[in-house]
Amino acid sequence: MKVRMDKSGRLVVPKALRKRLGLEPGTELRAVERPDGILLCSLKQQPSMVRVDGLWVHQGTADTAANWACALESVRDERIPPARKPQ
Repeated sequence: MKVRMDKSGRLVVPKALRKRLGLEPGTELRAVERPDGILLCSLKQQPSMVRVDGLWVHQGTADTAANWACALESVRDERIPPARKPQ
């Protein structure tokens, strides 16, 4: 998302992004300087799963030891109605 700094050096975070990240007036952010710019991080703990346009999106880092094929199969089994499951 594109944002613009005003003459006082303030940035306005777009409403959709504030809502999705749970940022409210008074929320404290940490500014991390990087070679390619600035990273803003919320100081309060955020859930690793957020809803974006009706879909759940994982915001954290994936566990490299997890069996993702098994996890996906389990989720699919939960979503398929019992009458439609193959016997």
